[in-house]
Amino acid sequence: MALKDMEIRALQPRKRIYKKADERGLYIEVHPRGSKLWRFKYGYLGKEKRLAFGRYPEVTLAEARQMRDEARQKLRDGIDPLAERKREKLMAHYKAANTFGDVAREYIQKMVAEGRAENTTAKTEWLLEQLRPLCSQPIADLKPIDVLAALKRIEAKGKLETARRCRSFAGRVFRFGVATGRAEGDPTSLLRGALITPKTIHHAAILDPEAFGELLRAIDAYPGHRITRLAAQISPHVMARPGEIRQAEWPEIDFVNSVWRIPATRMKMRRPHSIPLSRQVKAYLSELYELTGPDGYIFPAFHTSRRPLSENTVNQAFRRMGYAAGEVTAHGLRTTASTLLNESGKWNPDAIERSLAHADKDAVRGTYNRGAYWDERVAMHQWWSDYLDELRDGPSGEHVPAAPTPCRDSLRSIASRSSRKKLRVE
Repeated sequence: MALKDMEIRALQPRKRIYKKADERGLYIEVHPRGSKLWRFKYGYLGKEKRLAFGRYPEVTLAEARQMRDEARQKLRDGIDPLAERKREKLMAHYKAANTFGDVAREYIQKMVAEGRAENTTAKTEWLLEQLRPLCSQPIADLKPIDVLAALKRIEAKGKLETARRCRSFAGRVFRFGVATGRAEGDPTSLLRGALITPKTIHHAAILDPEAFGELLRAIDAYPGHRITRLAAQISPHVMARPGEIRQAEWPEIDFVNSVWRIPATRMKMRRPHSIPLSRQVKAYLSELYELTGPDGYIFPAFHTSRRPLSENTVNQAFRRMGYAAGEVTAHGLRTTASTLLNESGKWNPDAIERSLAHADKDAVRGTYNRGAYWDERVAMHQWWSDYLDELRDGPSGEHVPAAPTPCRDSLRSIASRSSRKKLRVE
């Protein structure tokens, strides 16, 4: 016989638990301390089971009957409602344990395992730190407004580019969460246009040949640390990114074949890159070899040989030479090389792009051309170094002596030595 709400309210506790049935398996259980709990009894695959629906009066009679009917519908569909509830609880615990921070750190670990450059992963960890308000929240529960609030906090500090990069990084984390079954979608995809677009700021570079010659003379006269001076002297010649230069290691240098081979793990585009070495660059490297060779970093940090030169060292040297941040940067030397080489009209633009290690917009064409233009690049790098010497000497032709170029026999002698006592640098 069906229960009535008035009857349920009138039920009094007894010394032992007792039950009052409603209909179709639903009943209420009265405990000695007065609590009244809804239960649903059913059979599944020949076994009797019970499902709890909550406490009365928090769960009303009508709500309990609705939950009973939903459970009976699942039984008709061949689903065990108790087993399904346990799965839902496990999923809830699983999702709660997988916060945005957990998934982001796992994504960063994946990047490390894939061999991404240390500098790249370090920047990614820094971006995660900027998104700290999201880190403790379950990734599955985050909505576009939650992410926008975190990004707007960054934007309010005037860090427009940081906010843009954080949105991009958060999107990669959400997509990784979707791929690993911990997120339903990428809420950042709905935030396009919600942030202020930062103005593109190009790396400061000197494009006037005469002014660039003045910079080369200032570098040669730099009174600071010898390793810093040599890093600044080599940089304009090799056209590599500052990070690739700073983290260069001696085993990558082939003096005999005049080539610097950079592994894919340190390249922005994740492709190995080879740079022809001109006579001038080999001379600078030979001077460096006496200071930091034969193993480890070519440009080690001043306080330890286990780390490369700081990313700001060369730029700080430019500041000490009297050049402002808006005039020249280490990265801007690549812009200078690209501009002056293209303006010379002597070299195939594709050969210049190969030397700058730029990705081809056409992926198929880029794969085909990756190893092309080597002979032209060898000639171009030597021409570029000779041209830089002309700019450095200036209109008067006054020559600033560079380190002597070692002969082939001396290079072989250097390469054959298993160890060398490091010279102390003043």
